[in-house]
Amino acid sequence: MSHWINLPAIGYILLLGLVFGAGLPALVAVGLKLLDTGAGADVGTGATTGGDGSAAVSANPARQGAAYLCFLIVLAAIAFGIYKIVVP
Repeated sequence: MSHWINLPAIGYILLLGLVFGAGLPALVAVGLKLLDTGAGADVGTGATTGGDGSAAVSANPARQGAAYLCFLIVLAAIAFGIYKIVVP
């Protein structure tokens, strides 16, 4: 261990950077993927169509809830980060 370099602190900063720098955007991507209803993929399978011929696809409530949970986790992490910066 060197007096000039604090390796545990560097590892901690690297871990937090990976979690918040890549983890939160990945969680947003998962939430957006869960919200995707796949409109247009099931055309012609007996689904009801709108006036313009597009298929009316309903969202799955479980997927919608999971997507909202992903977004809630991201918003909570952002709020916690702002709290840690503002409140000493």
